[in-house]
Amino acid sequence: MEGEVLFDAFSRGRYATDASIYQIEPVGVAVPKTEADVARALAVAADLGVPLLPRGAGTSQCGQTVGEALVIDYSKYLREIVAFDPEARTVTVQPGIVLDHLNAFLRPHGLWYPVDVSTAAQATLGGMAGNNSCGARSLAYGNMVHNVLEVEALLASGERLTFGPVPEAGKPVPGPAAYRHLVETVRALYRCEREELAARVPKVMRRVAGYNLDMASDSGPFNMAHLLVGSEGTLACFQRLKLKLSPLPPHKTLGVVHFARFYHAMESTQHIVKLGPAAVELVDHTMIELSREIVQFRDTVARFIRGEPEAILLVEFAGEDRGEQLAKLRRLGELMGDLGLPGSVVEVIDPKLQKEVWEVRKAGLNIMMSMKGDGKPVSFIEDCAVPLEHLADYTERLTRVFEKHGTRGTWYAHASVGCLHVRPVLNMKSEEGAKKMRAIAEEACALVKEYKGSYSGEHGDGLVRSEWIEPIYGPRLVRAFEALKHAFDPQGLMNPGKIVHAPRMDERRLFRFKPGYRPLPLETALDWSEYETESSRSPGAGFAAAVEMCNNNGHCRKFDAGVMCPSYRVTRDEQHLTRGRANTLRLALSGQLGPEAFTSPAMYETLALCVSCKGCKRECPTGVDMARMKIEFLHHYHQRHPRSLKDRLVAHLPRYAPWAARLAPLLNLRDRLPGLAALSERFLGLSARRSLPRWRRDVFRGPQEIGAAASASLGEVVLLPDTFNTYFEPENLRAALRVLTAAGYRVTVATSADGGRPLCCGRTYLASGMVEEARTEARRLITALAPYVARDIAVVGLEPSCLLTLRDELAALIPGPEARALSRRALLFEEFLVQARDAGRLHLMLCPLDAKRALVHGHCHQKAFGAFASVVQVLRMIPQLQVEPIESSCCGMAGAFGFDAAHYDLSMRMAALSLLPAVRAAEPEALLVADGTSCRHQIRDGAGRTALHAARVLEQALATAQP
Repeated sequence: MEGEVLFDAFSRGRYATDASIYQIEPVGVAVPKTEADVARALAVAADLGVPLLPRGAGTSQCGQTVGEALVIDYSKYLREIVAFDPEARTVTVQPGIVLDHLNAFLRPHGLWYPVDVSTAAQATLGGMAGNNSCGARSLAYGNMVHNVLEVEALLASGERLTFGPVPEAGKPVPGPAAYRHLVETVRALYRCEREELAARVPKVMRRVAGYNLDMASDSGPFNMAHLLVGSEGTLACFQRLKLKLSPLPPHKTLGVVHFARFYHAMESTQHIVKLGPAAVELVDHTMIELSREIVQFRDTVARFIRGEPEAILLVEFAGEDRGEQLAKLRRLGELMGDLGLPGSVVEVIDPKLQKEVWEVRKAGLNIMMSMKGDGKPVSFIEDCAVPLEHLADYTERLTRVFEKHGTRGTWYAHASVGCLHVRPVLNMKSEEGAKKMRAIAEEACALVKEYKGSYSGEHGDGLVRSEWIEPIYGPRLVRAFEALKHAFDPQGLMNPGKIVHAPRMDERRLFRFKPGYRPLPLETALDWSEYETESSRSPGAGFAAAVEMCNNNGHCRKFDAGVMCPSYRVTRDEQHLTRGRANTLRLALSGQLGPEAFTSPAMYETLALCVSCKGCKRECPTGVDMARMKIEFLHHYHQRHPRSLKDRLVAHLPRYAPWAARLAPLLNLRDRLPGLAALSERFLGLSARRSLPRWRRDVFRGPQEIGAAASASLGEVVLLPDTFNTYFEPENLRAALRVLTAAGYRVTVATSADGGRPLCCGRTYLASGMVEEARTEARRLITALAPYVARDIAVVGLEPSCLLTLRDELAALIPGPEARALSRRALLFEEFLVQARDAGRLHLMLCPLDAKRALVHGHCHQKAFGAFASVVQVLRMIPQLQVEPIESSCCGMAGAFGFDAAHYDLSMRMAALSLLPAVRAAEPEALLVADGTSCRHQIRDGAGRTALHAARVLEQALATAQP
């Protein structure tokens, strides 16, 4: 193969799970680089009689993408657009392409692929076709099966066939003999089962159970591709998909309907759909409350939720005529008044807010999974669909079932088609949890059957629902499905155990948390107590529970706006994904990779490319904080493996910096004398292609810098100098000092209580896992700043990675009220100015600059803690300055990461994704702004441009105003 072949235990472990409750170790993993690679892998597997499992993003909630088989991962390479016909509105793609990427390509042509699943940022078209995905707007556009025209696929025999339209009986069927034989088999099966299909297949729009045999015909035309859609990789390996496209609706309006009672929301849906909406989506009270606790969604929720509703419905109207959509929105308000709920509709007209509202809904699954503790919302009946006239009664009765079994359910999603995602909260680590799951499933299936609904409405069958096809469809149709499977795959090698011949859904040996699962004891260095439960207070239990917060939904695979996951965006390897790292940690912490796996070199390699950007802390709705987990890991790893000289030099930088600054001319020779850079790479591992920060002799002198400026009296603020700005760019601290003083504040420069070495946040120590050294620095910091914190004085810093350590890791280093109090008063320079302005306590006179445009790159930690918006707001205080944020992920430097010779190429590739192209395209007179010292360094090295800290830009505006 040209692609990768992975058979080591760590790689197989990473592919043993998807977003379901199951974990099955595969035989191995093949990552094909070409379509020919897929054929080669399939031939080897068939020759050896090894099962084959095609996989896209691996985000299945039903266990479709796990099994004891050779996994074929399409997502890394096979993601090309093969053909596009805008006139015919068709596109042909490889299975590994992500939906959002396809729609980004189509958008300039006024087209989109309208099966808009909530996981569009990571879902591959192959996986969507395998599942027969639906999306929020299926009411208007149908399911995947209605939007797939042809499928090119490989059978287990190795034959590559094109499955597409079949003419009516009597007309010749194009294609080779194998294809014609399959067509005749399908026709014969349909002929035998026509009456059973008519009697048994649920008459609801959302039904994806079994195979789509009901869409075939024994005499008329039909489409063989529809048999493959929803087949979950059990019939063939997709190679190419020809898709039907739709015009982008130019106008949308959104009504957020509030309900004091959940039942009334369900009862009203059947009336709302008569208005012709494109979507009607449910968000329940639990999801609203969890959203309010997540930084990423808190502000958005506050803008469209009024009061404390028990449920809301998001009702979207879309089409060509804006006036018509607004009229429908008004009719929605009138309808709700007629139903006894006047004033219940919040109208959302602004497209930007509409997008943000939908982002909250799209994150519904992950928001639900953000619950801490052993009990989690479990996916096994979340796709049942019933006719709308029964929806209210069904949800009411199912809620009673949950109560009977001592739990509750969380509800959200597709009210418009009677398919609500509901997840009972269960502890799947316990036998009792598994028994409750079984009991609830049996009662739910009986309810669905009573209402003539579908037990599998969107996410497919997999391991969790295949068992339940027979109670709904009957034994005769199940035998027909088995015959269809045999016709395509006589040896039963294609993803066995799904749809037909499935195991019981509650076989605990297949669960992620198998009988006897427990974390190995571990004395953690950081405090993880917030994740502990009453039943899990053993050493290391909190850390293990934090790792287990990863639900495998794969949101970290996204490539759109935001930061995470920078290294995965470059490598596209599961190993370098937040999910991949979390899975490996979980397996190691529970002993499933061996007793020494947690501190092994293989685990080190798994975490090596985590740049500690903190993107996952904010953007992963379940809050998986891989950066903090990496600190914990490095602490334990280096108890067994020595640190390199480079790591020690970086870690101890704050302690020797005062002495190094005195030797600045000598140390700076490294980048001036030929050969010294190469020597530093050979002996220290510092890339010869990377310049080093220049030591300065004119360092920031702390309180000595203040002088007469201390007389400003609007208020007091503490400036916390960081090591990097003090010794490498002291002009930034001087600029901040001048701006704060000009704003009317008396500035105190923070110094150690004992008059010793300068204060330090401990960030460099944490980056090397030197937790005790970081804890020492944290104690000094808390002691020195305690008098100011006690007087509620803000502590302001310039370097995001340093200052935000006080808001994050400080409490994990030294739990207690002192750390929490300092955390609350720690602000970045721009955050302080914005808060002061909003409170009417900012007397800052700024005048226009010569530059009229500023491009701003946000530091990863600024974005992770919601602090980047303050930078943009502060710069927009400068008159006539056009401020534009650069849509970028990590700059690639990430502290010392980009200086490492082994990481240099990867670092530059990260920067080249979006940051460097934007900087290089900027006009020479444009200002470039970046608060991170590493970010500024990357921009200088990668683009030859100078970026400034925002404090320097404000100082320039001050200099113009006050010569």
